[in-house]
Amino acid sequence: MMCLPMGSTTGPPPPPHPRPLAGRWRRLFAGVLDGIIVGIVSAPFSWTSWTYVWDSHKGVWDRYPAQHTFLAGIVAFLYFWLLHAYWNGQTVGKKVFGMRVVQVDGTRIGVGQAALRQAVETVLSWLCCVGGLLDLGWILFDPRKQALHDKAARTVVVDA
Repeated sequence: MMCLPMGSTTGPPPPPHPRPLAGRWRRLFAGVLDGIIVGIVSAPFSWTSWTYVWDSHKGVWDRYPAQHTFLAGIVAFLYFWLLHAYWNGQTVGKKVFGMRVVQVDGTRIGVGQAALRQAVETVLSWLCCVGGLLDLGWILFDPRKQALHDKAARTVVVDA
């Protein structure tokens, strides 16, 4: 049994020292790299739609079937959710550019938290692009460089 001096209290240990926040430009470049990867991975699911993009007989752009966009969205959701949840808060882009997603207290992001973060980002990006622009634009003005999906999931992107 440990005796403490009078008036002294014990409590939970202080949170780990937070790492510096990741830079906005690195986040942008990591996102572009991740977008290219998701595009390559989802291409087999939408390959038949390439004939719908450019109609050479009419010489015009034609509609893009919604089911292919939906499948690409599922691939993107799974990519970001599973990598953030199970690969130390990193996607391939974040790994290359030396960043990771953590909880606001600096601890590792959980599976449910990663799913919420990605679900909010997905819903916002599907709101006629305005939601996606608002979500990502928020980083420019937020002192903690959090996008709206980071705020919803209580996460930050830090140096790895």
